Amino acid sequence: MGNNIILKSDVEQQYLQMQAQGMTTDGDMKCEILEQFLEAKLLMAEAALDTTIEVTDGQVNGEMERRLQMYRERIGTDRDIEKFFKQNMSEIRSSLDENIRQQIVTQQMRGKITEGVTATPAEVRRYVKDTDESKLPKVGGQLEYEQILVTPVVPEKEVLRVKNSLRQIKKRVEDGSSFATMAVLYSQGPSATNGGELGFMGKGQLDPAYAEAAFNLESGEVSNVVKSDFGYHIIQMVEKKGGKANTRHILMRPKIDPKEKEGAKARIDSIVDMIDDEKITWKRAAFLYSSDKDSRNNSGLVINQMNMSSKFNISEVPPQDSKVLADMKVGKISKPYWAEDPRKGGGSYKVVKLITKTKEHVANPQEDYQVLYDQFLGEKKEDVYRQWIKDHMGETYVRIDPSYANCNFDNNWEK
Repeated sequence: MGNNIILKSDVEQQYLQMQAQGMTTDGDMKCEILEQFLEAKLLMAEAALDTTIEVTDGQVNGEMERRLQMYRERIGTDRDIEKFFKQNMSEIRSSLDENIRQQIVTQQMRGKITEGVTATPAEVRRYVKDTDESKLPKVGGQLEYEQILVTPVVPEKEVLRVKNSLRQIKKRVEDGSSFATMAVLYSQGPSATNGGELGFMGKGQLDPAYAEAAFNLESGEVSNVVKSDFGYHIIQMVEKKGGKANTRHILMRPKIDPKEKEGAKARIDSIVDMIDDEKITWKRAAFLYSSDKDSRNNSGLVINQMNMSSKFNISEVPPQDSKVLADMKVGKISKPYWAEDPRKGGGSYKVVKLITKTKEHVANPQEDYQVLYDQFLGEKKEDVYRQWIKDHMGETYVRIDPSYANCNFDNNWEK
């Protein structure tokens, strides 16, 4: 393609990387990869003329570690990954570095091409009117709900037991024991099987207290006991790179006393009775008594962390809540129930109030304008991008190896 060559080995390597990430396609994946490379070459040539496009080492390293962690979850150890790619880890990292840099540049360049594309409400309405209903997005059943949580009190002696256990483990590490081995043996976190290692993460991806302690550590250093929303930790810094840090941690959680659990049940029963007897409003009760700091200042309203809205698709609601909400009517309050918290350990007694509920339906401008806007704008940008590719294809000489002659490309690359 001009003076830029796409090697068969490039296609094969990208094919393996996509397989390692669990990606599939309905067509011929290698043909699709080749066409993506052809488009990327056009974008890279244009990007070379644009001084505003840049790629930082931090961007590349963060994405590289994310992909390597994904490979480990799907394939196994680093040695297993080397066997899969038939390369050593240094070669794999080098290939990923080049691939990621190109992807970031092409994404930025594609954004430049379509940055001026907008959509007006009138265009969205016309799009809905002119589009066959079968091609409009479907919006799954959605709901909004509020909650009040009462979490059992943890006795101070149990907190002290956990802290002392972690201090003893830290002393063993300082005396020469492996932190990773200690994590496998004692940590209650999901990363225990990986020696407590979390992989490269930014501060915003971590619990604030954990992040503050972790980013103040030097390589190999172990923190004092840190309390987070997930429990109590000791943290070891593995490596800092590009604004992110790879840490190991050992997590321990205090055990819930059965008597305290009974006390939490009595407290939430009392709260529900006061609401039923109209001695207190739901909003006031949530503010005064709920243990959930994220929802209590907002009348107990639960926020969907996937999109930061108050609406949940039914499948996004935690199963224990979904089961309770399924048969409730809007405006009604549930009976108290025990809800485990698999992320933070332990659990709480909970009551929920159903605020809104809609059935699965074809998106309409009245209820789902943003969904329709996003789809229309995405299609409009795709049309602009495709036209840009066609315009620039004619300016470039392309020769494709005969072994790819049967590929059904979206564009006619060979002139």
